[in-house]
Amino acid sequence: MAEPAAPATRERNPPYPWLGPGIYVGASAPLSVILWRAANGLLSANPIAEVMNQLGLAALILLVACLACTPARHVFGWTWPARIRRDLGLLAFYYAVLHVLVYLLLDQLLAVGAIVADIAERPFITVGFLAFVTMIPLALTSTKRSIRRMGFARWNRLHHLVYLAGALAIVHFIWRVKADLTQPLIYGGVLLALFGVRLLWWLWRRSTRGYRTGR
Repeated sequence: MAEPAAPATRERNPPYPWLGPGIYVGASAPLSVILWRAANGLLSANPIAEVMNQLGLAALILLVACLACTPARHVFGWTWPARIRRDLGLLAFYYAVLHVLVYLLLDQLLAVGAIVADIAERPFITVGFLAFVTMIPLALTSTKRSIRRMGFARWNRLHHLVYLAGALAIVHFIWRVKADLTQPLIYGGVLLALFGVRLLWWLWRRSTRGYRTGR
């Protein structure tokens, strides 16, 4: 009976040597489309807003994909998503950086007073800024060296902030669109479902440990 198990394991956790490069090729698509549309004069009447929105959406999609890696392991037993989780998180951060740079350089023309006023007075800008700031320490500590220096427990607690960043990004999205909330609510629902899987897994592990120790 043990013989058939090996192919199932190989099928579930294949090597996928193309996976790493494929992530970067796929993640470059939104930026490539933006640049192509800009070069061919196909952007909307408000090109800065369109570019900013598309970069922000790409950052959110990649962030949600990053957050889906661990639940995929819990639910389906896949291990390969763990190999791309860090890359997805960093790509989400890179798009968030571009999103913020377009806002600072093109939308606000580096007018510090206007930027500070925007962050202080417009709630969706405030929340978006907080989401970006939350992502910074996660990107800076995404290396194995950081894990060794901080210790896994502290590093892991810090990186739980990725859910806060995701939640803030969803709120930022909802407050920005105002009218048609379909898209942000879909991403919000996905994020909530992913958090639910993580929570249920944690509760199950905790109850299992308690049962094994007789508590």
